Amino acid sequence: MAERSFAEEVEDLKLGAGEIFRGEGILAVTKALLQSGVSYVGGYQGAPISHLMDVLSDAQDILASLGVHFEASASEASAAAMLAASVNYPLRGAVTWKSTVGTNVASDALANVSSSGVKGGALIIVGEDYGEGSSIMQERSHAFAMKSQMWLLDPRPNLESIVAMVERGFELSEASNTPVMLELRIRACHVYGSFVAKDNVRPVFGLKDAMEHPERDYSRVVLPPSNFVHEVEKIDKRWPAAVDYVRKHRLNEFLGAATGDVGVIVQGGLYNTLNRALELAGLSDAFGDAKIPIYCLNVTYPLIDDEIKGFCLDKKAVLLVEEGQPEYLEQAVNAILRKGDIQAKVVGKDVLPRAGEYTSGVLLAGVRKFIENHAPALAQKGEPAAPAVDDAAKGVAAIVPARPAGFCTGCPERPVFSAMKLVEKEIGKFHVSCDIGCHLFSILPPFDIGNTTMGYGLGWAGASAFGADAGQRTVAVMGDGGFWHNGLTSGVGNAVFNKSNNVLVIIDNGYSAATGGQDILSSRAANKSKSTNNPIAAAVRGVGVKWVQEVHTYDIGKMKRALKDAMTTTLKGPKVIIAQAECMLNRQRREKPLRDKAIREGKRVVRARYGVDPDTCTGDHSCIRLSGCPSLTIKDNPDPLRDDPVAYVNNDCVGCGVCGENAHAAVLCPSFYRAELVYNPSSLDKAAAGLRAAIISFFQRGADKRRQRYSFGDAA
Repeated sequence: MAERSFAEEVEDLKLGAGEIFRGEGILAVTKALLQSGVSYVGGYQGAPISHLMDVLSDAQDILASLGVHFEASASEASAAAMLAASVNYPLRGAVTWKSTVGTNVASDALANVSSSGVKGGALIIVGEDYGEGSSIMQERSHAFAMKSQMWLLDPRPNLESIVAMVERGFELSEASNTPVMLELRIRACHVYGSFVAKDNVRPVFGLKDAMEHPERDYSRVVLPPSNFVHEVEKIDKRWPAAVDYVRKHRLNEFLGAATGDVGVIVQGGLYNTLNRALELAGLSDAFGDAKIPIYCLNVTYPLIDDEIKGFCLDKKAVLLVEEGQPEYLEQAVNAILRKGDIQAKVVGKDVLPRAGEYTSGVLLAGVRKFIENHAPALAQKGEPAAPAVDDAAKGVAAIVPARPAGFCTGCPERPVFSAMKLVEKEIGKFHVSCDIGCHLFSILPPFDIGNTTMGYGLGWAGASAFGADAGQRTVAVMGDGGFWHNGLTSGVGNAVFNKSNNVLVIIDNGYSAATGGQDILSSRAANKSKSTNNPIAAAVRGVGVKWVQEVHTYDIGKMKRALKDAMTTTLKGPKVIIAQAECMLNRQRREKPLRDKAIREGKRVVRARYGVDPDTCTGDHSCIRLSGCPSLTIKDNPDPLRDDPVAYVNNDCVGCGVCGENAHAAVLCPSFYRAELVYNPSSLDKAAAGLRAAIISFFQRGADKRRQRYSFGDAA
């Protein structure tokens, strides 16, 4: 089950011409696809476009009614390869994934479809995961657009612009026979707004037509001599056609003041942030009425030379707002102006950071420097901005502690690394090759486990160089999502083929949990449109692994024994441990509403909770170091003769039992206890509780008397 359901919101996808659509950017993109007559949609989930996949999944009945085929693709490469349907047929198709990591995976297919060219419109919606909220290496999709010569749209982050760019993107693709990329930053994906809807369009030429009337054109296949012709086509035909379409339909926008000695060229996706910076500098208002001219690039590749030269012709200097590096746009604009003998100075990374996210505070500082250097008169007219956007940010950073990523409360991946720590104590440290997913949080305290990560599903491949006959084996970690994405072939198959003697731990939590809890091949849940319940163990054995153990992750003692056995067995060959337990976050999403409903209806409900006996706790806190659970914290010691705070389980506890399991497996203190919370208790429950309370009270009074005897108050 995905982390969020859009079952109610997708009903708005049925709105017709003239009706007002209200919602967030992801829903607007889906509506725009339907209004554009798309025939097929595919993709792989990942921030910031995970919810687009969730929306499409929840809207499958609506898609089917329009003859639209939807695929939750096995990987980004699988999704990109779907665009092959648009090479020979007038079929509009769209695919989506998280970029740039997803675009890396898809790049082979993208290079081929870009070489072939397309007859039907092909749109690639990439979630540009860049900035402080990102979880990946900081790169840009722009390089891929340039490399394969696909056109790159970067719409202003409002629903009307996003919808228009989806619709225009298909037209641009068809006009130039070229795939088009549409990049959406996280704020664009989740911005709320409205637009006037159009009727959904059923494709005139559908998938059924293509399947029953196949066409073949050798000139579209990427083989000699066709591939040499494709390169010439890109430059001589497709590029000029794209430039002509962008210019004719005015996809880029001229905003702000009509004239001025200085101006700003900005990527469309950064326009809102730029306008906020200008507003703080007294050079615009909340509605975008800027006092300086702005050239907004809703199409960042290809650039339109005539528009750039026309914008810069009467200006002494222009500020180029381009997030990330290298500064592709700055280099290209400089080349265009110098070739056109236009002397406007292009100011970019000399007043703005070369790297990092361009927040409003960052842009405000850059705008101020630019104005002070090139338009001091405007600086005098502008109202002084609030003292201290920068100072305020520094003040907040000084007060608010750093919040590193970590496992959720009750996460079944935590006990795996607790067991690893215990095994390390017995056999010594070993190299751990990590993978993409929640389990990567193990590299942070309190576990500090993990050396490298090479990509999704590449955990075991990342350890493949360690093939020496050594006294210690390496361990690789891979999630079930990564396993089905790439790990089965690149990791497990590769290890079998090369007779690896190392160990792989597969975290089987039932979902592609890190990307939002979507179902995968091995999910236990029934899925009406997908095939689930395909065991990972069967796939692993199917490619030749002989040593396989399946372990329930919350049984730390058994997990510890399995790990130690895998690391020390004399049996040669790859060894795979499959650590199984459902993602606790998804489990709570499913069970909590049912439990709360039962409680409201007066039904008897029993829920497990764990706690620490403060009188028994030694204050050693080994339990915290071996677990790191957010619900496991500390409080003041009730014993006046002891200064060390004691461990304490707060109300976030979900009853997974890892804290107690750790105490048992590590032979720690016996201070943990398991309690049962009974809601709507029966008469028998109440009688038993009364008896327990009486017995506990009797012994507690004796303990209190002994404590008072030694209290500092009495001594005084």
